[in-house]
Amino acid sequence: MATEAPARGGYLDILRAPHAARLLAGTLVGRLPHGTGPVALTLFVRDQGGSYTLAGGLIAAYGIATALGQPLLGRAVDLKGQPRVQLPAAVLSALGMALLALTGIGHLGLAYAAVVLAGLFTPPLEGGLRALWPSVLGREDRVHRAYALDAVAQEVMFTAGPLLLTFLVSLWSPAAALLVINALGVLGALAVVLSEPSRTWRSAPREAHWLGALRSPGLLALLGSFFFVGLALGSITVAAVAYADDRGTPSVYGWLMAALGLGALLGGVAYGARQWAGAPERRLRVLVLLLAVCYLPLVLVPGPAAMTGLSVLSGVFLAPTLACAFLVVDRHAPRGTVTEAFSWLVTTFGVGSALGSAVAGPVVELAGTASGFAVAGAGGLVAFAVLLATTRVLDAPKAPEPPGAGARHAAGADVPAAVHGEKNTP
Repeated sequence: MATEAPARGGYLDILRAPHAARLLAGTLVGRLPHGTGPVALTLFVRDQGGSYTLAGGLIAAYGIATALGQPLLGRAVDLKGQPRVQLPAAVLSALGMALLALTGIGHLGLAYAAVVLAGLFTPPLEGGLRALWPSVLGREDRVHRAYALDAVAQEVMFTAGPLLLTFLVSLWSPAAALLVINALGVLGALAVVLSEPSRTWRSAPREAHWLGALRSPGLLALLGSFFFVGLALGSITVAAVAYADDRGTPSVYGWLMAALGLGALLGGVAYGARQWAGAPERRLRVLVLLLAVCYLPLVLVPGPAAMTGLSVLSGVFLAPTLACAFLVVDRHAPRGTVTEAFSWLVTTFGVGSALGSAVAGPVVELAGTASGFAVAGAGGLVAFAVLLATTRVLDAPKAPEPPGAGARHAAGADVPAAVHGEKNTP
């Protein structure tokens, strides 16, 4: 629940902190290639005369490669530091997309190899930013608010990114847009890794273990839940396309997606404006339940105006849920694995979203558009059920660390250990 007084400061307080605005902006720009990847690949393949089936195949290959690469690169960041991993990965990813843009789809093997290279080396900038917040912001309440700001910024990026891509395509061509977006991605990563917090950040010492972050039962419980949150969101995108087709107005799809993003933006701003008391694990269960409940009215499939309103409602608890999940990851990640742990969350969410899209398609064809939206509601309820079933694991107190184990990040050695991302204490 929220405390009676607003949290000290606000989002401006976060952005005024040294390096904070640069890190947030650099991360968002650096993630443009990933955020616009599916749309960019579809436009490029169609411009080259390829089929939607080929576009879907390339998008699937890109998504699978990204899902595999994120936790591996996240672990490498924890072991080697950010600049030695993030920038080379961004360059290799951009080279993969550049190879596709310059060679086209004439040789399918080369096209698939190019997108796999791009996906596999997508830099884990999301996890890297969340690992940096504690050393940049210091106070725990500011770090919590930064997670909310992070979730809000994601919604802005996923709205503005496709618009920028469309503008570049209209200005030049899909191939040129692919090159420009990926060049911007490298510049964004460069802005992050050249910053002092990124250069001096070091992960806390970690216990050697082949499972890495996945040896945390609490983290596994969270990932299990967020797989179904991703599934719910992925099914909505497909059901929204079917809804627009039913109405004979393709532009309705854009309105529904924009409305969902607006709802998430409003919810994230409201959530970050308050200081929240109590354990985040308990708060997360409430937020996921509210998220699921707000997905359920979509099955009514009313007229476009009312459906747009329901889409806004369905997005209200998305950014707060993500922000709270970031905090739970922070608390349950084993020492020295924080970037990897955040990368696993990105991967799990993405795989769930892809499966949701794959499931919703046949469901819509067999049972209609309303059933496609019902998949979203069911996914949200299962996500809540997973959190409920793993209450003891998520709420279990952390084992005390041995004396001297609370190593500091190089960029924030004077910050109390309790606010560092590597710490597992509440």
